[in-house]
Amino acid sequence: MDLVVGRVAKSHGIRGEVVVDVRTDVPEERFAVGTVVRGRPGRGGDEKNYTVTAARQHAGRLLLSLAEVSDRTAADALRGTLFLIDSADVDSGDDPDEFYDHELEGVAVTTVDGVEVGVLSAILHLPANDVLAVTTPSGSEVLVPFVREIVPTVGVDGIVIDPPDGLIDDES
Repeated sequence: MDLVVGRVAKSHGIRGEVVVDVRTDVPEERFAVGTVVRGRPGRGGDEKNYTVTAARQHAGRLLLSLAEVSDRTAADALRGTLFLIDSADVDSGDDPDEFYDHELEGVAVTTVDGVEVGVLSAILHLPANDVLAVTTPSGSEVLVPFVREIVPTVGVDGIVIDPPDGLIDDES
C-alpha cells in the first residue's frame, strides 16, 4: 500500500523548484538531498521517480529542487503530483499512541462493555476532527468521532469505544 508523504502545490520561481504540501512527520528524512521520491501525477499518467537535489523551507512551506525538473514549465506540469512511499518501508515505532492508518484498518472495534461493534474500515481525516468508519457485522457503516472521550483505547490489537447513547444503532 502506498502512503502519501507530500503533494506538489505549485511551482516556485523560474529554476524549477516546487512547493510541497508536506504530509509526513519526518520531511527532513523523506525529502533529504539525494533521496529518490516516487511521484504519481494528480491528473493521471505514469508514476515517475524524482531525485531531490535541494530542499529548503520558505514562508513555512517546503521547496524542493528535483534533478528531473529544470525549469518553471516542467515544475508547473507537476502540480498535484503525489509523492509516495511504500507502507512496508515504515512502521509507527514503539510509541503506543502513534500509528499509521493502514496499521489499524481491519482491527476489531468493541465497546467498553465488550460488545462487538465491527471492524475498522477507514479513518476519515475531516477538517473538524478525524472519524472512524466501522463496518458492522451486518455490513452497515457506523461513523465514530475519533476523540479520546469516545475512543479511549486505540491499538493494533483492538479499538475500544465508549459511544454516547444513539451513536450506534442497536440493530446493527
